[in-house]
Amino acid sequence: MNLDTREPMIDTLGVLETAALLRELTAGLIAVDNFDEALAQLVRIARDAVPEVTWCGFTALRAGEPAGVAASDPRLAELDDLRDGPESPAMSAIRRREMTIAEDLAADDRWPAWTARAAGLGVRGVISAPVDVDEQVIGAINLYADATGRLTPRHQLTAMLLAEHAGLLLAAVRDRARQAAQAGELDGALLGEGVVGQAIGVIMTQRGCPAAEALDVLRTAASSLDIPLREVADRLVATVSRPRMG
Repeated sequence: MNLDTREPMIDTLGVLETAALLRELTAGLIAVDNFDEALAQLVRIARDAVPEVTWCGFTALRAGEPAGVAASDPRLAELDDLRDGPESPAMSAIRRREMTIAEDLAADDRWPAWTARAAGLGVRGVISAPVDVDEQVIGAINLYADATGRLTPRHQLTAMLLAEHAGLLLAAVRDRARQAAQAGELDGALLGEGVVGQAIGVIMTQRGCPAAEALDVLRTAASSLDIPLREVADRLVATVSRPRMG
């Protein structure tokens, strides 16, 4: 029996392409702690990795208000920016909490003003998938094609998986940013606090290093000795304050 195996092969290639995309996305965002930088990485990776997608954009809302965009091509940034008009595929996806698809924008009348701008920029098809980041930020990832009929059911599945994965990664980015900010506030408090501040001054004098590096020296010592940071600072200050025997 001569079975046609072409369709399963195409499906397999689609799965492999999507897996590669998600791996690349994870690698690109795993150490980023700046949300805007993460969005820029996301749209660049998606544009380069998803076949037949010409451009990629991201629309972000924070506390229900427009909170920035990212676009793989700056010319198309206006299509992702809700400040240029709330009616768009991205906003439809966010409001309905489901994927929005227009394979042929010329035959679609849902967003007249947006579609006119898109047509002028060469966009012929779009898929927008909602992205849940955290309790403050939501958004949509937008895949654009420069010809009709290019966005297939496989692209819809890819967009769904991409949106889910991107949401998890972007949530982690925001969490790292919050932790970095809290650490910075803590460092600032420690630098001016009593005995810790004095110990930092001692280390800066001895090593000729900046305050942040001196604080790291104290933390390393506290970790090595397994005692609180303030106790290390107290011991150091007590040592240098002790009168020398003449």
